[in-house]
Amino acid sequence: MTSPDTTSADMSTAVRPDRRVVARGLFAGTTPVANEALYAMVHRGSAGRTRSELRLERGARADMNTFFGRFPASYWQRWTTATAVTITARVEASARARVVVMASDIGGHHRIVDATDVHGTQTVSMTAPLAAFADGGALWPAFEAVDGTARIDGVEWSVETTATPRPVSIAICTHNRVLQCAETVAALASDPVALADVESVWVVDQGDSPVEGHPLFEQVRPELGDKLHYLRQANLGGAGGFSRGLYEAAQRSPHGDVILMDDDILCEPETVLRLGAFAAMTGNPSIVGAQMLFLHNPTYLLASAEKVDLVTLRRGVTDDKFVQQNKNMLKKIPDRRVEATYNGWWTCLIPAEVLTRIGMPLPLFFQWDDVEYGLRAARAGVPTITLPGAGVWHADFYWKDVDGFGHYFATRNGLITAALQPGFAPDAVAKEMGRAISQSIVSMQYGLAHTQLRALEDFLSGPTILDDGGAAALRDINAERRRFADTVVVPMSSVPSSVPIRRAAPPPKPGWENAVLAKRALAHARGRLIGGPVAISYEDAKWWHVGQFDHVFVTDASQHGCRERRYQRELAREMSDRLVRITLRFRREAPAVADDYRSAMPHLTSIENWARLYGI
Repeated sequence: MTSPDTTSADMSTAVRPDRRVVARGLFAGTTPVANEALYAMVHRGSAGRTRSELRLERGARADMNTFFGRFPASYWQRWTTATAVTITARVEASARARVVVMASDIGGHHRIVDATDVHGTQTVSMTAPLAAFADGGALWPAFEAVDGTARIDGVEWSVETTATPRPVSIAICTHNRVLQCAETVAALASDPVALADVESVWVVDQGDSPVEGHPLFEQVRPELGDKLHYLRQANLGGAGGFSRGLYEAAQRSPHGDVILMDDDILCEPETVLRLGAFAAMTGNPSIVGAQMLFLHNPTYLLASAEKVDLVTLRRGVTDDKFVQQNKNMLKKIPDRRVEATYNGWWTCLIPAEVLTRIGMPLPLFFQWDDVEYGLRAARAGVPTITLPGAGVWHADFYWKDVDGFGHYFATRNGLITAALQPGFAPDAVAKEMGRAISQSIVSMQYGLAHTQLRALEDFLSGPTILDDGGAAALRDINAERRRFADTVVVPMSSVPSSVPIRRAAPPPKPGWENAVLAKRALAHARGRLIGGPVAISYEDAKWWHVGQFDHVFVTDASQHGCRERRYQRELAREMSDRLVRITLRFRREAPAVADDYRSAMPHLTSIENWARLYGI
C-alpha cells in the first residue's frame, strides 16, 4: 500500500508535468495571530515547529486534523475531475517514526487509509482514492516519533493532471486602509511558492491616502516585481474596485482566473494556491471562495457556505444545520459537505469563462455585489463552492453597527438583487421592510429609518440610479444622515454619571412580535414612554426594549462610544406616514421596476459601461 522513497530529490510533485501540487501541509501561519493549532495539533510529547517543518521528540505524536491541515476530500470528489490524491512528506528519523494517513466520513468517524514506518531519511508517498467521500469527509496525516526524534517537512498534496496551468491574477480593492492593504500585499509576497502560478497582482486604490509610498508597500514591491500593478481611480466602491481588477486581469489573460481579495484581511497565502488549484481541476467553470475566520477571535469560523433570504434581505443565512458559523475550529471541524449560494469577496476566485458567460458585476458601489453575482452565476449554471481549508481572517462583523451609511446600500442593493431573481415577491418584501423600518422608528433611530426609506425610494427610481456607479448616492446619504443626531457616535464620557443602566426586557414570545411592535408604535404615537435618560448596552439594544424609553444612550457596536437617542413625536409621525406611502407605492410599482432592472442588465454589466465609469 505504501510507497516509501529514499530519494528526497523526487519529493516535490510540482516538477512532474503530469502532477500538480494542490495544497501544502503547513505547521504554522505567517503571523502569531494565526493560532498554530489551526495547522497542526500536538497530542503527546514535546514538539517544535516552523511554518514548513515539524520536529518531534521521542514519543511525541501530532496530526493535521485541523482547519488548514485537512485535505477536503469530499469537495474534491464532488466538484473536480481528480480521482485520487497523493500526499508526500520528507521524514528524517533518528530511529523508527510512523506516518499515517487518516480519513473521516460524513458522521465524523475516523479510519486509517495508509500507514508506514520510517527509518533514517525517507520521502514517504501515499495515495488515497477520492471515492468514498461523496457526502462528506476529509484526509489528513498523523506523525509519531516512536523510538527517537523525527523531523517532518515538505508535506504536499498532489493530483494527476495533463491540463496546462491557468494563469491566476489577484485583485485587491482598497479605500483609505493604507497599512492594512500594504500588510496584505506583504503577506502575499512572503510566500513565493503560493504565488508561483500568480501572473499579476492588481491593487486598485480608490482612497484619498495612497497606498503607494507607504514604507511597507515600497519595501515588498521589488519582491513582486513585474507582477505588481498599482492603479488609482475615483471611488466606485467595492464593486468598482473589484471590477477594475477583473477588467484589467481579463484584458491581459482572457483565459485565466481572478482572485478578488479585501484589503483589510489577514491573509494566509496558501489560500491562493488552494483556490487556484481547485478551480483549475473543476469539471466546469466554478466560482471558488475562501472561508472567513474572525480576526479578533482567530480560531472561530465566521462565514462559510452562505445563503441569502431575498424577502428579509438577509445575507449570511443558512438553512443547513451542518453549516458551522461562529464556531471554534479547535473543538470541531465540519465533515459534511455543504452547498453555498454565494461567497463573499473577502477572498473569492472567478474564472474568466464566468465573466464571458454572465458579464461583469453590477455597479452597486457597496454591499450585495458578491451576492448578486453568485445568484446570477447560479442562474447560468455556474456553482459557487466555498472550499474548506482555504481561509482568511477578517474583521468581526459584530463590531460594525447596522446604523451607518452602508445600510442604505445594503437595503437598496438587496432590493435590486431580489428584483433580478425569479420569484421576486414585492408584497412579502414590502411587509418585511415595513416591519424593519417600524422597528427603527420605535427604537428612535430616525436617521436609520430615513436611510432605509431613502433606499426604497431610490430602488423605485429604476436602473438609472446606477448610472454613476454610486458616487452621488454615497455623497447624498452621508449628507442627509448628518441631520439626525442619533447617527452620531459620541464619547462614553458624554453619558452623565447619574444615568442608570437598564438591562434588556425579555423578548416577545414567539408569534407575538407584531403585536408587541404595534404596542410600541401606539405608545410612541401617544407619547406614553418611560422617562429617561437610561443607558443600554449594544447587546441589549433590541427594539422592544429601547422602544419603552424616551431618552437613551446606546453603546455603538464598535465599542468606541455611544449614540444618544431622543423621542421626537413629530419626527416619528412623519417617518411613519412616509413609510405607509412608500410601502404602498412599492407594492404597486415594484414589479414594473424589476422588469426595468432586468432589461438594463446587459448594459449595466458590460465591459463598455465599466470602462466608462473608470474613465478609460
